[in-house]
Amino acid sequence: MTDQPASLDINGTSHSFPVMHGTVGPDVVDIRKLYADTGMFTYDPGFTSTASCKSKITFIDGDEGILLHRGYPIDQLAEHSTFMEVAYLLLRGELPTKEQYEQFTYTVTRHTMVHEQLAMFYRGFRRDAHPMAVMCGVMGALSAFYHDSTDINDPHQRMVASFRMIAKIPTIAAMAYKYTIGQPFVYPDNSLSYTGNFLRMMFSVPAEPYVVDPVIERALDRIFILHADHEQNASTSTVRLASSSGANPFACIAAGIACLWGPAHGGANEAALKMLHEIGTVERIPEYIARAKDKNDPFRLMGFGHRVYKNYDPRAKVMQKTAHEVLAHLGIKDPIFDVAHELERIALHDDYFVEKKLYPNVDFYSGIILSAIGFPTSMFTVLFALARTVGWIAQWDEMLQDPDQKIGRPRQLYIGAPYRDYTSIDQRR
Repeated sequence: MTDQPASLDINGTSHSFPVMHGTVGPDVVDIRKLYADTGMFTYDPGFTSTASCKSKITFIDGDEGILLHRGYPIDQLAEHSTFMEVAYLLLRGELPTKEQYEQFTYTVTRHTMVHEQLAMFYRGFRRDAHPMAVMCGVMGALSAFYHDSTDINDPHQRMVASFRMIAKIPTIAAMAYKYTIGQPFVYPDNSLSYTGNFLRMMFSVPAEPYVVDPVIERALDRIFILHADHEQNASTSTVRLASSSGANPFACIAAGIACLWGPAHGGANEAALKMLHEIGTVERIPEYIARAKDKNDPFRLMGFGHRVYKNYDPRAKVMQKTAHEVLAHLGIKDPIFDVAHELERIALHDDYFVEKKLYPNVDFYSGIILSAIGFPTSMFTVLFALARTVGWIAQWDEMLQDPDQKIGRPRQLYIGAPYRDYTSIDQRR
């Protein structure tokens, strides 16, 4: 709290509200007593100016292009860390020692198997079902299989549920993919890393040996790090809102997956790749650039700009480097990647894009990388959900330990009909 409160004048009467400030970032006016004091609410569609919680996990400064996890810059974590190390950091608050890291990865590894009856659960879906639809259903169904970790008031059960979800989400995701293409499920291999194991479950087949490519493994691990958490975005807020009702952890994460599926959120990288395919060749880029600049044309360049970042998305810088590394390593010659390179060059030098700060964002590069590795576009959001599960769990656990949190209950500005009496049907005109 600060000594100087904020004042709000309503109809000639002044009302004071405490001002709170965090470690970094803007101060916050505490309006919890606004209705009790004034009989009014605030109106903030999308909650863009509302802090819904206190958190120690992630901080974003969109104007400066800063993203911190527990105080550590995302570029440093992506360059030097592993996804499992970042997972530990998000969940526990500090980077692990060597012993802590080994114990953490060992525990996660020992939870990678899923209940065998889940294989039958998959067969209830159509083969052409979108993998995200399968992910929503299977994650929610885990509460029917693991009754011993659904009590959110028991810290031990919360811990067990956390390990189970982090460990099983790659297995669930790979099974969703295998099911859609008609291949047998691949069991986890505990001798591999978290990301290497996922690649094997995705792309190996029983008849052939599979060797994890270390360059691809590192690239995907970096993608997971960059998507692990992103403060109070739509899906994270959904997880917190579901959690506030006392719902079990598996249901809360399933709610996050459902929200992430939206094209304005987790589906943006898929939309960016579809746009590149629509453009098709480098020669057609000027046409689409002109359309993007035309206010009367509904076309928009996907993968450029960001709701929060008004500067270069710090994740995009790391993703840009990774994209070039992967394409060079695989030696892929594809006109779609040529289109991406030229669009990237234009966005970084064209006055229109620079002035409006429409820099390539993390979705622009991640779609290119995932496509080069061999993931179908239908799996892009699934991979996002896989990585973000760690952040959701950290946010979920933090919320449950916050004494200030109550069940989420936004208010509204009602603009419907005022009070009116019921009339019988033969009197209505």
